Amino acid sequence: MRKLIGFPNPVNEVSARLVATGVVTMAAVTVAFRLTWLLAVLFYGFVARVLTGPKLSPLGQLVTRQITPRVPFKEKLVPGPPKRFAQAVGVTFSGTALVLALTHHWFAAQVVLGLLIVAASLEAFVGLCLGCKAFALLMRAGVIPESVCEECNNIGLRRELASTGAR
Repeated sequence: MRKLIGFPNPVNEVSARLVATGVVTMAAVTVAFRLTWLLAVLFYGFVARVLTGPKLSPLGQLVTRQITPRVPFKEKLVPGPPKRFAQAVGVTFSGTALVLALTHHWFAAQVVLGLLIVAASLEAFVGLCLGCKAFALLMRAGVIPESVCEECNNIGLRRELASTGAR
């Protein structure tokens, strides 16, 4: 069980952006066709990624095993804790949208999904992770302890690790 639960650190930024692309696609199809069942799949994917990284996420498995190895982009390793936090934000948004849809508040669910689409699009197409930015702000404010992400907090350590190839 211990090998199953846990989030990777570091994370391949290429895979993270490809997963975000999948989220954008699934959320947009959900909004366009009012597919509550697909919203449930989207919610499950976020929960699975928060708990296990890509291990129990069908989208995570597709991306890390099939798509990432075939794209011509070089691996870029980034700290895992901010990405996990971003996935938790996705749980919140997709879970809220799911509850709204199941209680027949479809317009409100579409609004929440629209916000999720914007955030996931920024990650997928621009490389801007809003959840990661929020994580950094919460660290600076002392809400998230530095020990959660020493590598995130210490740019010098990140450069040292990158130059030596250590992880």
